[in-house]
Amino acid sequence: MQKTIRSAILCDLAALPVTARAGDGDGDPGAPTVTVTAKKAAVARKLDKTVYQVADTPRAANGSAQDVLQATPEVSVTADGQIAVKGNTQVTVLVDGKPTAMLSGSGEERALALQTMSGADIASVEVITNPSAAYRANGGAILNIVLKRNRKPGAHAQVQGSATDQGLWNAGASGDATRGRLSVHGNVAYRHDGTLKIRRSSVDWNNPAAGQSAQALQASRVFIRRVVDSAALGADYALSDADSVSLSARHNERRSRPLFDVLNETSTGAATTTFHRISNGPNEQSDDSANLSVSHQGDGAALKATVQHSATVGLVDKSYRDVFVEPARATDYSHGATRSARRLDQATVDWTGAAKHGQWGMGLDLRDQTDAIGNYQARVDPATGVETPDPATTNGYTVTTALRAVYLTDRIRHGKWEALLGGRAERMALRVNPAQGSARTGHWQAFDPSLHLKYAVGDDADLTLAYRRSLQMPDPRDRNPFTTYVDAQNLSRGNPGLGPQRLTAWEIGAHAGTAHLDGNVGAFYRTSRDTVTDARSFVDNVLVTSKQNGGQARSAGITGSLDWTPDATLRLGLDGGAYRVVLDTPDLAGAVRQDGVSGYLNVRAAYRVGRDDVALDAHGQSAALAPLGRRGATSSVNLTWKHALSKTLGLTVNANDIFDGSARAYRTDTSTFHQVGFDHFVARRIYVGFVRKIE
Repeated sequence: MQKTIRSAILCDLAALPVTARAGDGDGDPGAPTVTVTAKKAAVARKLDKTVYQVADTPRAANGSAQDVLQATPEVSVTADGQIAVKGNTQVTVLVDGKPTAMLSGSGEERALALQTMSGADIASVEVITNPSAAYRANGGAILNIVLKRNRKPGAHAQVQGSATDQGLWNAGASGDATRGRLSVHGNVAYRHDGTLKIRRSSVDWNNPAAGQSAQALQASRVFIRRVVDSAALGADYALSDADSVSLSARHNERRSRPLFDVLNETSTGAATTTFHRISNGPNEQSDDSANLSVSHQGDGAALKATVQHSATVGLVDKSYRDVFVEPARATDYSHGATRSARRLDQATVDWTGAAKHGQWGMGLDLRDQTDAIGNYQARVDPATGVETPDPATTNGYTVTTALRAVYLTDRIRHGKWEALLGGRAERMALRVNPAQGSARTGHWQAFDPSLHLKYAVGDDADLTLAYRRSLQMPDPRDRNPFTTYVDAQNLSRGNPGLGPQRLTAWEIGAHAGTAHLDGNVGAFYRTSRDTVTDARSFVDNVLVTSKQNGGQARSAGITGSLDWTPDATLRLGLDGGAYRVVLDTPDLAGAVRQDGVSGYLNVRAAYRVGRDDVALDAHGQSAALAPLGRRGATSSVNLTWKHALSKTLGLTVNANDIFDGSARAYRTDTSTFHQVGFDHFVARRIYVGFVRKIE
């Protein structure tokens, strides 16, 4: 008799699909297939991470990846995509445990990637507040987005779509098919996305060397419309009872033509200049990735080797025309653009094995990343169209980073104790190669230990301790050896000599749970040395902002969470924290010390009865310190309703940021520069859509 059992075996390093096949005998070849399935717990707390199953949450059905992360406990996400985990803003986002070129950026680049990634493709989110040595922490917490991989026998599909005002809508389809040893899965999506951005900034600066000062005011309101299309395809094949191979590829493309109209008012002494700066792109970005992995398991050991390639190419067109109001003069035309290309190639080998005391693990991580950036700035003659490039702000450079790392972990179980010991040795080589001039190289070595301890107080109560030391590399754009045009009064310049920041984190916690109540409380202490901060200077009475190492930071706080499930229909939860931050930031006259208290609070509620599923998630972040400044408070309240019209068809309604709390003020105070302003990324919107399952 032939029996096929397909299962998913969860290891410390990866989920390895395995098809176990009994010996070929003379039994009935038509014997039925036996499928072993188990429903995963909504929350799984492990020694070094917490796993949240999000596939069935109402907000994931027609939301974005940012929506899913925002609704995940312990995570805070602002409307402009800034992420924090338990107050820690140093966050690395992975997909299926690996970095991608698309999400390796920072700021608005990463935010845009999350806002245009479909939440319907996500199976779970792993929150890793203090990563073990098996991960490259890059200085902070990790969010690992695990994509759906349905391996149930047969064919399944799902179609979803939603729409709102302003002509915004999205549609997508996903499906999978499993027969025998082969499983194939894929998805396609198309989005007409958009965001209203309102910004205002007032700047006062003074040049102490020249005794000059100026004031500038900028205000803008723009609705950025994006067209996004994406597709993914993957296959898993069981070569034998113990061996399997997986192959996947993904493509994303985004394009927009935002019409910016920025009002500028500049005062220098008695002279005042007022003009509108108008531009309309285009802005484009495309992302591609491919992944091949081979796994083997047996005799208590598991081996997985992976090769991955990802690349992202972008164009931000900065062409504009300046229409002068005061004093009245001819319109000024300029052509500007920034082209960027990031390539990330990675090969990893992860090996785990059973030991008498628990389980050991070891791995190899080889990673090469190349960032090529080109800036172009030219004056345009309106009569002839002839362009005259500005040699001071037209430039190009490449930043190449090579990482070689090995790690070793040892999981030990003894009585009520469980420990995960780890060490990671890394060597990084970095080369900044300008299009003109000499290349600059740097090398760093580090050994980063990690420790996770757990003591079981009872059947569902424990105490934990975690420690990790790591390096965080600066953004490649901060290493720009040239000057880049921002506006007539501001220039930006990188620092190719920047080094990594060195971070250390401690956490202690206590967790207890019952059949209906689950809670934990913890405390943390984090330090950062050689922090990258802004450095400001003047060239010909124009403000130039650069980067430098030299800052230090310390933070300590308490966090907690409580989840209550009184019955099968109702789930309530909240988590939050309060922490004190001390920053030491270099300024022209010397180091400036800042000391303040901040906090965050997330509230969740879900109710399911009959054919209806209603979910609420509310978030609040207090004002917080920034180097030589402060960021204002922000909030968001989101409501989702999902109604089952039939067993295969569902209606979805997503109401995002109901009270429009996404506006965020900011302030910077230095000896030469004072700025106040706000950014308002308007996220208030109601999406109405559907989800159709095809079995």
